[in-house]
Amino acid sequence: MQKSDMICSFCGRGQENVKKFIASPNGNSFICEDCIAICGDIIKNDDIKPVAEAKKLLLPKEIKQHLDDYIIGQDEAKRVLSVAVYNHYKKIRYNVFSRSKNKIELDKSNILLVGPTGSGKTLLAKTLAKILDVPFAMCDATTLTEAGYVGDDVESVLSKLLANSGGDIKKAQTGIIYIDEIDKIAKKNENRNLPKDPAGEGVQQALLKIIEGTIANVPIQSTRRTPYQETVALDTSQILFICGGAFVGLDKIVDERGKNHNLGFSKKLEENCLNFAILPQDLIKFGLIPEFVGRLPVVSRLQKLTSQDLQDILTKPKNSIIKQYQEMMKIDGISFDASQDAIEEIAREASNLGDGARGLRTILENNLLDAMYDLPSSNIKKFELDAKNKKLLLKYENNSSISVQS
Repeated sequence: MQKSDMICSFCGRGQENVKKFIASPNGNSFICEDCIAICGDIIKNDDIKPVAEAKKLLLPKEIKQHLDDYIIGQDEAKRVLSVAVYNHYKKIRYNVFSRSKNKIELDKSNILLVGPTGSGKTLLAKTLAKILDVPFAMCDATTLTEAGYVGDDVESVLSKLLANSGGDIKKAQTGIIYIDEIDKIAKKNENRNLPKDPAGEGVQQALLKIIEGTIANVPIQSTRRTPYQETVALDTSQILFICGGAFVGLDKIVDERGKNHNLGFSKKLEENCLNFAILPQDLIKFGLIPEFVGRLPVVSRLQKLTSQDLQDILTKPKNSIIKQYQEMMKIDGISFDASQDAIEEIAREASNLGDGARGLRTILENNLLDAMYDLPSSNIKKFELDAKNKKLLLKYENNSSISVQS
């Protein structure tokens, strides 16, 4: 067959309109490079389509309303996340379903959460995945290392996501990954002549591709890669990455920038400059490499929880800590309640610990230990956690009471 006789079996175009052809094994049929690209897009989109069609996409206000049911405070962070998450999954649907000739490929926008320990960064990410009903995985950035070093390969978190999606590659490719303690892998200093830090800049470099979007070979049976292990190809271009960290010291960088930009303004404005938006140059100065900062265009700051926030966390969410203990005691036929004085005292203690909401469960666990140990095997079916003179105490239905604080 002469070259001029070649015609694409799909689109019917001849050699004069096509740059390259691929022939079938018998040499009797051909496909052009444009049709190959279209077929590739169809296969890729089919991997995502079932997940994209699974349920109605929640609007930003609807997402925030769901977050409000489980998370107290952090209204601004919830607004930012609601918009970012809505736009992310809207982009997936557009990239999958749009057949416009002028279609523009929409890039994803990963998220960075900056806030003190116990302010709710991890809870926000987990709750978003629950609301959206998508697979979720998380890891601690301090456990990750570059390939070739002892530790978890950066792609190990993809294995966790695949496992949490029941091995369903299509679901995993539209999941959410949360990387905590991301501030701990900032460069220690600007001296590039020092030996490489396998848990620092090198990890940032290793994370770049999977966060931006790549085809990664992920182990099926384990999060750790070993020789001859079976792997699957996982496309990370539609996975939403949320990174979080306390970024201790970043406030000083933002503060200094704010003061430099507000010379001549009121002292009060300078004092409030910590409320300024965090800019890329602030994160770069902190120690994140520019390329990594560029992969996290959506940045949201979480505020330190107040004593009132901690009180509300104990009682108001649908799955509040007090409600969880009430449900656990109910299984044994025991009624439990906490007085307002006790709620205030627990919140005060948690504030003194400086660990945000994380301290609340520890305080309750310690103070309810005696009741949880004794009551299931007793005749007492009702008790209360109370407080007097800044001391927590247990009150039982037989009018006996015991102090649970030294």
